Amino acid sequence: MGDTEESKLQLLLEWLKLNGVELRGCDIKYNNSNKGFGVYSSNAATDGVLLVVPLNLAITPMRVLQDPILGPVCSAMFEEGEVDDRFLIILFLTFESIRKNSSWKPYLDMLPTTFGNPLWFSEDELSELRGTTLFKATELQKKSLQSLYDDKVKELVKKLLILDGDLESEVCFHDFLWANSVFWTRALSIPLPRSFVFPQIQEEHNHASSTELANGDNDKKLEINTSSIQEETVWVEGLVPGIDFCNHDLKAAATWEVDGTGSATGVPLSMYLLSVEEACLKIGEEISISYGNKGNEELLYLYGFVTDNNPNDYIMVHYPAEAIKDAPFSQTKLQLLEAQKAEMRCLLSKKSLDHGFFSNEKETRDKVNETEVVNYSWSGQRKTPSYLNSLVFPEEFLTCLRTIAMSEDEIFRVSSLLEELVDSEGDRQPSDIEVRAAVWEACGDAGALQLLVDLLNTRMMDLEEGSGTEDSDTELLEKAVCYKNKTPEDGKSGTNEASKNEEMSRNKYASIVYRRGQKQLTRQFLKEAEHALQLALSESN
Repeated sequence: MGDTEESKLQLLLEWLKLNGVELRGCDIKYNNSNKGFGVYSSNAATDGVLLVVPLNLAITPMRVLQDPILGPVCSAMFEEGEVDDRFLIILFLTFESIRKNSSWKPYLDMLPTTFGNPLWFSEDELSELRGTTLFKATELQKKSLQSLYDDKVKELVKKLLILDGDLESEVCFHDFLWANSVFWTRALSIPLPRSFVFPQIQEEHNHASSTELANGDNDKKLEINTSSIQEETVWVEGLVPGIDFCNHDLKAAATWEVDGTGSATGVPLSMYLLSVEEACLKIGEEISISYGNKGNEELLYLYGFVTDNNPNDYIMVHYPAEAIKDAPFSQTKLQLLEAQKAEMRCLLSKKSLDHGFFSNEKETRDKVNETEVVNYSWSGQRKTPSYLNSLVFPEEFLTCLRTIAMSEDEIFRVSSLLEELVDSEGDRQPSDIEVRAAVWEACGDAGALQLLVDLLNTRMMDLEEGSGTEDSDTELLEKAVCYKNKTPEDGKSGTNEASKNEEMSRNKYASIVYRRGQKQLTRQFLKEAEHALQLALSESN
């Protein structure tokens, strides 16, 4: 860390202290060029409270609406629904980053100037994601942000700068993109007391309660009303300076909590960092928190990093809505999909494979009580599939695929079954469960599983078209890892191989880890679907 960064860090620490932040058992230090700054243990806090931040320092929508410059401009738009909570915070960050003599400068100066999410990728780096869900999502997000900046943000920030007396500063799209990334990489969902979010309602309640008491109303009634308002929680997204310097780890060393009354920290209305019981923190050890059980797709898209062998990885599979319009009997099928509450997309998680056909956890799978399996067939002509307990695909999605794959004869049979049901029980509409049962009775699983196999094959082709196979990605990553593990002496050879490895950027490395995981899961779920299809055909399902 250079002298400039060190001086910025000292200014931040002074600013935090001035604003009531207490670093009781930790320090904020520089980690490395990949992670930036982090929070580290400094001593053993006897009560486990490592860091305390007053909630009035948090950057929330309430702060923006109460700001003397932004508040009057944004309140009307917010009340009319023209902007949302997140927009308010991103606008605040954009404005304060440009504003001269901003009181937030010590904090803002410590935030990253660039990010590892795909919005910041070069064209070459973004091409590494071609064929993945992230590639399309990033292109759409770029266009959306540019449009939002051109249509609303640019003139709004100019207006705010003029109101602040600044006629010289200019805003550009890069400023807005930076603020957007700061929000998505650092915001927390904070459970706040309702009285903190809506102080005017609390004041009105207190006034009304005082009037009741003066009129001789029941004291107990007053106590119950006050308690109910204080205990109600409102979840609000916001940035909490200090705590937002904690990096992510699946095995978190700490969690964050809100202390509404001050009973845990001595600071009412504060957020604090609490070491977990399992973590025996040594002095100088990094204090990490968990950003949640997120797959690499979400981690890369939001935060700009990935986790090797991420246990929370998943793939998204969907049937294109536009394709249904071209399918035979599309209107009838759309009505059946709506009646069944079917889902046209699903997330297939890595963990669900633990209960699939090829899982090593056979004992766990076999323990499923067969009496819990519903026999859909009301005619008894179609038996419950033997493979039902091993299917790793959500029933809501299979319901969708069964319906889309139906032939004309199967549609007619579904209609007959439902008419028979309704006629026998009077004038009523069949439930979604009953419609699903009729569809399965008429179709079985073979058509749906064949369609699923086709979808997964298409997905694999898209993934491999631009970047090769899973094995080729593994080879690239192994070379990169080998280079990372080389000592300085090893690197002095100057071979072409070492030079090639050195050229791989952090963004490219993360992209390859992510796309390889997508190919791996697609291959595994394709194997599950093909096996289920074979069983369905053999059992006439």
